[in-house]
Amino acid sequence: MPEMHFSVRWPDNSVTDCYSPSLVVKEYLEVGQTYPLTDFVERSATALNIGSERVRQKFGYACSSAMDQLQRIQDTAKRFEEVADAKVTIEGFSP
Repeated sequence: MPEMHFSVRWPDNSVTDCYSPSLVVKEYLEVGQTYPLTDFVERSATALNIGSERVRQKFGYACSSAMDQLQRIQDTAKRFEEVADAKVTIEGFSP
C-alpha cells in the first residue's frame, strides 16, 4: 500500500511532516491550498480514517500510525483554536 507524507504549515508558521498510509490524502488536501483550521482537521480525519480502513481491508488490522497522526493533528490544532481566522497550508506531498 503506497504511503505518503504531507507537510503542513500551521498558523504560527511552524511546519509539520504528517504521515498517511494511503494516497487518499491527495483527494482531500491540495498542495498550496490554505484551509480554515477546522476544515483542515476534518479533511485530515476523513482521509486518515479512510487510509486506516484500507489497511484494515488489506491486512486485517487498522493502521495505528494513521490514528496516531490524526491525534497529533488534533492536538496541534487545539493550540490554535483561539486564533482568529486560523488557517493551515499544505506545503507538499512526498513518498
